[in-house]
Amino acid sequence: MIGEDLLGIAPLDRARIELILETAERMQEIASRDVKKVPTLRGRTVVNLFFEPSTRTQTSFEIAGKRLAADVVNFSSGSSSLSKAESLLDTAKTLDAMDPDAVIVRHRVAGVPQRIADALQAPVINAGDGAHEHPTQALLDMLTVYQEKSRFEGLTVTIVGDIAHSRVARSNIYGFTKLGAEVRVAGPPTMLPPGIEDLGVKTYTSLREALDGADVVMALRIQLERLTGAYFPSVREYSATFGIDRAKLRFAKSDAIVMHPGPVNRGVELSNELTDD
Repeated sequence: MIGEDLLGIAPLDRARIELILETAERMQEIASRDVKKVPTLRGRTVVNLFFEPSTRTQTSFEIAGKRLAADVVNFSSGSSSLSKAESLLDTAKTLDAMDPDAVIVRHRVAGVPQRIADALQAPVINAGDGAHEHPTQALLDMLTVYQEKSRFEGLTVTIVGDIAHSRVARSNIYGFTKLGAEVRVAGPPTMLPPGIEDLGVKTYTSLREALDGADVVMALRIQLERLTGAYFPSVREYSATFGIDRAKLRFAKSDAIVMHPGPVNRGVELSNELTDD
């Protein structure tokens, strides 16, 4: 086996998060080489087990595995026995019998990576499960902020959008608060989950107030089908109220960085100008 499970940011302490980020910084040097490969995982097999379409995330894991010299197997639900009514547990048991060295899991239902980890000997990495967590996206976000700001203590991170349904928001909240940043979340009341303050964040329904003095502004992708009816009246109204553009960004610090986990709905979460900047 390669290591241990990474199922979320919530179980990690600050020291473990910092160790992962320090290791990631060292590994970035590989990307600058002419030959972007090291033998770290030579002879190891990594399985990408994606039950939910995700071109960017799956490709990122595949490239990472290959740059570490692992044998990478992509396993999608549409081409697997799951499309023939095989149960999730049966699939996990079959995978375990194949003795992989690591399994990357993405699923639209929260808790599935944990269930698979319970059934496997190999370590499992959660690549996103429902509205629960997306730890690798959050680690990437934390690394980006550190490389731009050189610290976490004293920073104000404002996350804007559909907090209630965002696994990215949840993982970033866990991570940035553990690293000493102040985290604010902003959105319409229908997109702010009850009890979110228990995670140590400040909540806002006014974007201007949420952006005041922010060092980092993170816009979340909005599921457009939620911008009608119960959650918000229309795409246009959401963009006018919570979409981020140059005019609204002036309330943040002058050197604030703007982030988005992607894919972006242009003109909704971010203006075209900010998206292209």
